[in-house]
Amino acid sequence: MDYLLVVLLQIAGAVGNLALVSVGLAVIFGMMRVINLAHGEFIMLGGFAAIFSVQAGINIWLAMLVIAPLSVAVLGVLVERLVMRRLYGRMVDTMLASWGLSLLLIGLATTFFGNRVVGVAAPVGSFRIGEYSLGAYDFVLAGIALVVFAAGYAILRFTRVGLVARATMQNREMASSLGIEPSRVYAVTFAIGSALSGLAGGLLAPISGVLPTMGVAYVAKAFITVITGGASVITGTALSSTLLGSINTVSTFITTPVLGDVALLLAATIFLRLLPTGITGRIFKGAP
Repeated sequence: MDYLLVVLLQIAGAVGNLALVSVGLAVIFGMMRVINLAHGEFIMLGGFAAIFSVQAGINIWLAMLVIAPLSVAVLGVLVERLVMRRLYGRMVDTMLASWGLSLLLIGLATTFFGNRVVGVAAPVGSFRIGEYSLGAYDFVLAGIALVVFAAGYAILRFTRVGLVARATMQNREMASSLGIEPSRVYAVTFAIGSALSGLAGGLLAPISGVLPTMGVAYVAKAFITVITGGASVITGTALSSTLLGSINTVSTFITTPVLGDVALLLAATIFLRLLPTGITGRIFKGAP
């Protein structure tokens, strides 16, 4: 019984981690149709921002929850204004531009921070279930992910800001004729997506450490999760994170972490084969 409870709790933690890693990409790709291959590097920079802030004497929660997302949001604003704004509607061009940005950020991070892992201790300890010891921080991350997704759903579904954002993404010309400034909406959306990536990096830093090349480990899983989720940014990402995170964790327990990742990819392939438009493309059509 204890082992079953441990597995269930580990699944909850894995789902929370996958959701946090994916939500920033879900906002940028799902709403703007921009393939941001620098998503992993945004996560990496959020991790560095959090760790260096803690080393400077700032409270770890402030560093992870405020400084990390704000730092990457500023970068997102600059990237959107200087690069992405000129490439909207050209998906291949945005992919190539963001790939170049990814390589640039990796190079700059390696030059300034060194090619080594830096980290910080998790702000909470562990607890025991029978003879098993579990890190409590994983469940803090799951709780934060739940809050982020609930807030995102409420904003998109029930506020004027969410209505304007969805309208602009669905029909830019119509939104412009109604007095909405599309370029401003795109800039804010890209900044929010970047901030969420930075938040993920800051929160994951205590459990994974931070390395200039760490983004590669996250970007593939994030894209798989977002594409499997389908058109709905929040609902789709939440559902696909739950399904794929559960499959990955159970497969890892039964086999090895490598085969767990293979099972995640295989499951995503099967889902997309059965539901080409993603989970929310057919089952939850119209959900935000």
